[in-house]
Amino acid sequence: MPAGERDAADVDVDLDTSHPGSDFATAERLRLAAATRALVDAVVSARTVDDATLAGAADAVARVVDDVRAADTGTVDASLERSHREYEHRSPLVGRASPVAPPFVWRTAGDRVQADGTFPTACEGPPGYVHGGWVALAFDEILGLANAVAGHPGMTGRLTIRYRRPTPLRREVRFTGWVEHVEGRRIVTRATLEADGTTTAEAEGLFVQPTAERRREYFGDQAAYED
Repeated sequence: MPAGERDAADVDVDLDTSHPGSDFATAERLRLAAATRALVDAVVSARTVDDATLAGAADAVARVVDDVRAADTGTVDASLERSHREYEHRSPLVGRASPVAPPFVWRTAGDRVQADGTFPTACEGPPGYVHGGWVALAFDEILGLANAVAGHPGMTGRLTIRYRRPTPLRREVRFTGWVEHVEGRRIVTRATLEADGTTTAEAEGLFVQPTAERRREYFGDQAAYED
């Protein structure tokens, strides 16, 4: 499957846009997100475009933004703002409706979670390489998914990353995450990042399962954050 196509059907957490209540991630919104993602890449990577073309593109984008905002009724169910299912579609890593989410394929492999894909130019740090902040963000996401798949969802308490070497931009990479051990409400999870068969970074996360009281405080009475 090409890296530009996400398929989360194998992941045992709810990333399926067909799930009831996921009206946010309609086919039309996903199409708009993909087009916007391509636009962002063009803005930061096209080097020989003349000013007239850039000005025309800016005007066209401004008109589109005005049209979308004008069509927004502004009425949102407050519970959806804190719903994990709604968040998944807006996530900057796994959100198919998020224009900033890099094109990764997320899947389970036994008791592990894997993500294959490429970081686009917009994720650049050192020239030609991925910004360390994007690597950290992706690690946090895949560790959290590994917890959910293992039946131990939790919130990040500590995230430790060892950057072994720069991670290349626009080249296929693979994240692999798994739960190392669980002790009460504390979960220790690990992950690696590989490019061309070489490990470029490693991560260890300490996660804590919030109490029922804390879940209600953070996420309300909706059960999306529950098992």
